[in-house]
Amino acid sequence: MPESNLQHWGLNPRIDFLNHGSFGACPTVVLNAQRDWIDLLEKDPIDFLAPERTLLTKLLHVRSVLQALINAPAKDIALIRNATEGVNAVVRSFPFEKNDEVVITSHGYNACNNAIRFAAERFGAVVKVAEIPFPVESPEQVVASIESMFSERTRLLVVDHVTSSTGLVFPVDELVRRAHRDGIRVLVDGAHAPGMLSVDLQQINADYYTANNHKWLCAPKASGFLHVKPEFQEEVRPAIISHGANADTESQSRFESEFAWTGTYDPSPVLSLPTAIDFITSLHPRGLSGLQQTNHELVLAGREQLLQKLNVSSPAPSEMLGSLATIPLPVAASFCPADAVSLQRKLFYQHQIEVPVFKLSSGLPCFRISAQIYNQVDQYERLANVLCEIV
Repeated sequence: MPESNLQHWGLNPRIDFLNHGSFGACPTVVLNAQRDWIDLLEKDPIDFLAPERTLLTKLLHVRSVLQALINAPAKDIALIRNATEGVNAVVRSFPFEKNDEVVITSHGYNACNNAIRFAAERFGAVVKVAEIPFPVESPEQVVASIESMFSERTRLLVVDHVTSSTGLVFPVDELVRRAHRDGIRVLVDGAHAPGMLSVDLQQINADYYTANNHKWLCAPKASGFLHVKPEFQEEVRPAIISHGANADTESQSRFESEFAWTGTYDPSPVLSLPTAIDFITSLHPRGLSGLQQTNHELVLAGREQLLQKLNVSSPAPSEMLGSLATIPLPVAASFCPADAVSLQRKLFYQHQIEVPVFKLSSGLPCFRISAQIYNQVDQYERLANVLCEIV
């Protein structure tokens, strides 16, 4: 890893860590800020945690920082642990009726798809899966595949901003526009987007948008947010019902009150978010947009190394990538999920390379690379050489 950037993280320097996308990696300065918050909490847990004391003011500051980052009013933002929690809150609160339809995609995140199916089954709603090919040729192909699943019974579209398994940036602006034209609400799972892409929620105009702060914004683990349009906030309830359900709502809405307090928890991950944003913004002369562009160019360079050495065609246009890239593995048709697990372990334990290996729902064997500022092209070249030897 580049020494000048590695010093900011506690990552093992003997490991080529090419999997920032799974859980993120938190810089040391942010972890120190989190420890300071924990120390402050333990000096007086009552004063720190009680909503009527100082907690709400602290959380409002974080929401105000997010407001500037994602262009959405702070009052419409709830702080949560992760995007999966946000998806659960929306779909388990959604007013489904029997035979209503919810559309998901074949690139959707498994945990979120499980939550959607659970909620739909309770009401007798139907889950329809838009089969999006991979390799994929264009954003228009994504739009066509999803729109073909719409019917007069479709009530909700749940779609990723950046897909986890295939690393694709979906054209969410256009998907929201098409869905709204047909009277369909849209929940965008933006787990990977903040910090990887510029996120403008006013422009996207989704009814619900949820994301993680601990991935590309590099906040501590268990930090995320949920944005809900005002007209739907009375419907959306957190997965855990607590004191906020009947709290005094003169100073804030029930939406704000319920999500601000779901029981005793450690708020230090979300309170450390402003420090994380300040830090990653400082890593590039052009701020966060410069960092995002650098990471995008790095993942393209790394992908090119791998495509050439493995003799694999590009599975997606470069404009559909952010800081992730999924690449098909040139292996026999008999390659199974157990083989994927075995290969991933071999890369880690024998070659000290951390990278996910898996089979897509279509059956295509793949691996995925991430690009964060602590990575460099030589690491992808080394991965390519190792794969050429053992695959």
